[in-house]
Amino acid sequence: MTSPSPRRAAPAPAPRLIATDLDGTLLRDDKSVSERTVAALAAAERAGVEVFFVTGRPARWMDVVSDHVHGHGLAICANGAAVVDLHAGGTFLEVRPLEREIALDVVTALRAAAPGVSFAVEFTTGIHYEPQYPPFFLDPGATVATAEKLLFEEAPGAAAPLLKLLAQHPDLDPDAFLATARAAAGDLASFTRSSPTALLEISGLGVSKASTLALCCAERGISAEEVVAFGDMPNDIEMLTWAGRSYAMGNAHADVIAAASGRTVANNEDGVAVVIERILAGTLDD
Repeated sequence: MTSPSPRRAAPAPAPRLIATDLDGTLLRDDKSVSERTVAALAAAERAGVEVFFVTGRPARWMDVVSDHVHGHGLAICANGAAVVDLHAGGTFLEVRPLEREIALDVVTALRAAAPGVSFAVEFTTGIHYEPQYPPFFLDPGATVATAEKLLFEEAPGAAAPLLKLLAQHPDLDPDAFLATARAAAGDLASFTRSSPTALLEISGLGVSKASTLALCCAERGISAEEVVAFGDMPNDIEMLTWAGRSYAMGNAHADVIAAASGRTVANNEDGVAVVIERILAGTLDD
């Protein structure tokens, strides 16, 4: 009697979309995009593979890659809180805001759970911060006041949408601060981080790089299995676990390495380009 042949796993579908973080991932440490990476992105688009930049950066800080967006011209910014059109100078196409009343509740909870915390608020119109918050030298026009004042609306719903709240602590370990914040207010909002310091990024509940990317892919009829994602920090984890294939950079946080299905070399070694070249050569699974 002949034994049945072992069933082979179905091959993974060909990638249709590349989703990549910027800082620490696509960008080198000097914030440049290497010639090799520029060439790889352009080659992917020519081959019919869409490229989405998915970043914690606000739209106004996207000039570093705006010349390298092809086709649709879209980018996901502020950890999923906004979809912007880089072909139109960073015009907001979709906003998934954090409601100001909820942000105020988060501020109250974190002040109690982590004394010494300071805040910044990122609106669609720019960033503002508290006196103790490390200043943003790229935003000289920012208003400096308490978070409670910055979040106040004389006419509720009439002011600019709030993309995210940022919380900084001068002494706490970054991962410990994230755990503390989630325990204190994780039922109110989504908490993550992308900085090597104790700086948290707080979005509306359920808003993440992954959830907004999933919406953009659904609009295009692209499944998670057809997405290849890249990242290096905790704010990339949901995206890396959602995508059919994902790569942690050689310089990635340990939790990111554990979450990704694969690993590439560091950002300064053009790790994203290395994988894109393999995709286009048909050797991704070699």
